[in-house]
Amino acid sequence: MLPESAADRVRDGDRVAGVAEGPARVLLHASCVELWDAGVVLLGPSGSGKSDLAVRLIDDGARLVSDDGLLVERRGDSLFGSAPEAIAGLLEVRGLGIMRVDHRPSSRLGLAVTLGVQPSRLPEPATFELLGVALPRIELDARTPSACAKIRLALVAKRIE
Repeated sequence: MLPESAADRVRDGDRVAGVAEGPARVLLHASCVELWDAGVVLLGPSGSGKSDLAVRLIDDGARLVSDDGLLVERRGDSLFGSAPEAIAGLLEVRGLGIMRVDHRPSSRLGLAVTLGVQPSRLPEPATFELLGVALPRIELDARTPSACAKIRLALVAKRIE
């Protein structure tokens, strides 16, 4: 869904050098929704369920920030995500096609979710570091019915250590 020139440079869940001006911006192969004023970055390889999980979160009250490509910019000690201009407001829905949906132009990132891995039963706290800023990170199987609820819990609940 990304413009061809950007898609050629995007790697699954990795930072991409030279995509945007300056060292304070990178382009990720990721989707992002905003839930309760926090951007939730959905990371994973193609087919891991990023767009499908975004659809379920949107159906549950989240708003799209970007699907399949996320520009991340550091501002002070925070990271902000936005869609590349060519895909702003577009969401790929398997079985329906590319849909235009209400979206946020930018969101302060608050959580990273790694998909396509088998999560541990009792994982240690983890972070996703990007541009010198660490976000809390969880691992999920996007296909589980509880995936959206687990994301909401990760945003509001305090982990007992």
